[in-house]
Amino acid sequence: MADAEGTPPDETGDDTIALRIEQLIIGSERQYTPFQAARAAGVSLDLGTRFWRAMGFPDVGQAKVLTEADVLALRRLGGLVEAGLLSEPMAIQVARSTGQTTARLADWQIDSFLEGLIEPPEPGMTRTEVAYPLVELLLPELEEFLVYVWRRQLAAATGRVVQAQDDAEMVDRRLAVGFADLVGFTRLTRRLEEEELGELVEAFETTAADQVAAQGGRLIKTLGDEVLFAADDAGTAADIGLRLVETLGDDPMMPELRVGIAFGTVTTRMGDVFGNTVNLASRLTSIAPKDMVLVDGALRDELTSAGLAPESEKAAGGRDGRGYRFALQPLYQRPVRGLGIVEPWLLSRRGGE
Repeated sequence: MADAEGTPPDETGDDTIALRIEQLIIGSERQYTPFQAARAAGVSLDLGTRFWRAMGFPDVGQAKVLTEADVLALRRLGGLVEAGLLSEPMAIQVARSTGQTTARLADWQIDSFLEGLIEPPEPGMTRTEVAYPLVELLLPELEEFLVYVWRRQLAAATGRVVQAQDDAEMVDRRLAVGFADLVGFTRLTRRLEEEELGELVEAFETTAADQVAAQGGRLIKTLGDEVLFAADDAGTAADIGLRLVETLGDDPMMPELRVGIAFGTVTTRMGDVFGNTVNLASRLTSIAPKDMVLVDGALRDELTSAGLAPESEKAAGGRDGRGYRFALQPLYQRPVRGLGIVEPWLLSRRGGE
């Protein structure tokens, strides 16, 4: 164990260091089996096991791997269920969504901070010897920042729910949904070194996240060579799609991009989006020309009804000097598997913006 000043233990074995780092991060030692932890938390073993799995951890049998922190977390969630504030399925969803989100965050932080910052200050020092004091220094700062960002995101999400017109909009909402996909990514994976490929993906995801946020959209998820975003209105989604093409097109190291956007009813669940509108946006992306944005008829109708794009090129000349933001060019109707006949529209900016 560390002493009062936080000095790491003398043991240098990798397993021992890893265990001490776990104690440092979690704040308590392993001392409970799953059965003992569930009993101490006042919940059933079945519920405790389901919480543990939902957070993304494997079954551990009757090994003593759980800590006082695990007991406290079980007690809190179990208390919410007992008080009727959460149903049992909802509590499991809370554990699952939190586990999935923070698992990726933790992996990213380890890759970014430890891989990038652990440079032994003295010859002969091992990475494990440097890891403990580095985690000790970073942990409180990262924890405070995580809580701040979470509260900011929670406030934004709560605001969207409060502004919804009715309860149905909390689950099924009319949104613009878009995909942005790197062209030829599979070929790149065979040609680039792993480090180069990782840097390209990180640059793509970073640029996409910045542009989506700057224009007022929400990044739903990233899939390596593809990002999924959503926006409350068609104009915002159109701006995002064009900004992505423009920004990434200025990077000579970045492959071409395809973007597809659709507008319609979307089911939201655990931060993700589902439904035919999402499927249509994905199909549009797959048929979009390189470095172009393709949209469906519903998004086109939203843009024209909002006065952001002309009904036709003829109408575009009669705006009394008021310029449209977007131009729309119809492409040939085509069948799309599972969605019937679709009329895609090519989106661009007007006036050379």
